[in-house]
Amino acid sequence: MTGYTRVVVIGGGFAGVMAANRLMQRDDVSVTVVNPRPDFVVRPRLHHLVAGSHEAVVDYREVLHERVQLVQDAVTVIDATERRVVLAEIGALGYDYLVYAVGSASAEPPVSGMAEFAYPMATIEAAQRLRSIIGESPAGAAVTVVGAGPTGIETAAELAGRGHRVSLVCGGTLGAYLHPRARRAAARSLARLGVTVLDGPGTEVTAVTRDAVRLRDDRVLPSAITVWAAGFGVPDLAVRSGLRTDSIGRLLTDETLTSIDDDRIVAAGDSTAPSGVPYRMSAYTAGCLGAHAADTLLRRMAGLRPEPASVFFNAMCVGLGPQAGIYQLAGRDDTAMRLFIGGRLGGRLKALTYKFGVGHLTNEARKPGSHRWLPNNKRGQLVQAQANRDPGVARQSA
Repeated sequence: MTGYTRVVVIGGGFAGVMAANRLMQRDDVSVTVVNPRPDFVVRPRLHHLVAGSHEAVVDYREVLHERVQLVQDAVTVIDATERRVVLAEIGALGYDYLVYAVGSASAEPPVSGMAEFAYPMATIEAAQRLRSIIGESPAGAAVTVVGAGPTGIETAAELAGRGHRVSLVCGGTLGAYLHPRARRAAARSLARLGVTVLDGPGTEVTAVTRDAVRLRDDRVLPSAITVWAAGFGVPDLAVRSGLRTDSIGRLLTDETLTSIDDDRIVAAGDSTAPSGVPYRMSAYTAGCLGAHAADTLLRRMAGLRPEPASVFFNAMCVGLGPQAGIYQLAGRDDTAMRLFIGGRLGGRLKALTYKFGVGHLTNEARKPGSHRWLPNNKRGQLVQAQANRDPGVARQSA
């Protein structure tokens, strides 16, 4: 492909697929997406996979532009000096530009017995294993879900709505992001489903055994199946490749999503920390950042200065079983407002997010450059506030 600009996208999730599709606005760009799985994983639906109500995958032919090449493999290291990525199975790929969109996974906190006796669900392989375990368990077996963020809440609600006996261990506050009014509504919905919610001080898990969970306040909960939906981590590829990251391992970039180490590398999604201030996780945000990462590269290819990213994510949706949900409105400072939509209408709005999440990718594949989103005019204030708290990060990202 003489004369083509080669772009390698690491990661075939919402951010990576959106970036790959958007780059197809130019005919002189070749894009290769490297992903370890043959199908597109709809991560927001992994709790449905665990409960047996959805497979949580879509054929890549539905969401990728026809000119994008998909390579099923894993990247073991990024060689930025030579501009190539080394793959686990098929050698190496050279690039002119790189999109880093490796996504996220659950962290493994130092909790006794967690690795041996708890079941994570942050990947499709883990969710499939958990689905099998739950399917083989006796009716009425006690299921304990650890973690009260959206994943934990949705998993507990979905399992309880399908007849399982579920406890939700919050380790603190139920739905910490939600406004207190929405939090109370979520608690009522969970109670109607029969979920036992353990929140407040002392509810951190200190040990997991084969048939129980121990809390910091010394309570011991019977648990035939312990689902681990707490914590956050990212793959260590950037660290292993010598690129600067934040303390968790997210690639540090400037506000255009360009690596602070190499202007040939841009990043998007959960695995990036622009100015040390990462965006809140969501499939929608990942897609918007993927689109902006592509725009940054397209402007560089055209000899133009890239523009800062700006994404206004005005809501958080939390499913509460098959019939209900919370659609929490947010302000431009990314804090929850008093206004929310709950009940059946909240559930319908949550269901639409699954449709639109994949639909944004499909639309971009058909018409590259079509995705649009609202800017956040308070992003600069959030970055400055972080810089005031941690000047060292600000200097690194400058």
